[in-house]
Amino acid sequence: MKKRLFVILISFMLIVFFSTCKKKEVKTEPVKEPVVEKVEEVTPKVEKPVLTEEEIFQKKTLEEANKEGYLKMVHFDFDKYYIKDDMKPILHANAEWLLKHSGVEILVEGHCDERGTIEYNIALGEKRASAAKNYLTSLGVPEARLKIISYGKSKPLVRGVDEETYYQNRRSEFTITKK
Repeated sequence: MKKRLFVILISFMLIVFFSTCKKKEVKTEPVKEPVVEKVEEVTPKVEKPVLTEEEIFQKKTLEEANKEGYLKMVHFDFDKYYIKDDMKPILHANAEWLLKHSGVEILVEGHCDERGTIEYNIALGEKRASAAKNYLTSLGVPEARLKIISYGKSKPLVRGVDEETYYQNRRSEFTITKK
């Protein structure tokens, strides 16, 4: 019986011992997932090359180029074909532009107002176109790039029977024919 008592006592002590011991709480921290920073890729900006004036001009059709008005018209006095002093700066600007654009060929058109006969105005229109052409060649534009034509009074710029209308129709125009 002593043996039994001894076993019971030991058993009792073990039970008390284990029941009184505090369980250690194991603190488990949640596993943190690695923080992945969102990195925005910097895509290199491809800048469009800046086009030169010549490249912009070359992309245009002849019709578009003529509508742009690169070359300005000059006007004449009644029954005259000489280049007036106030028209010379316009022809200088036209010559500079033509010299920059060496591949351009133009048609110099001579026009008249509605007064006078068809034959007279054709001849006067030709003299006006020739005067403008000669002035441009005197400024260095090669003559081979310039052709002339006279329309006389057949292509008025504006319609009317007053001096302002007549003045606008007495002109030389410059049409680009080749780039």
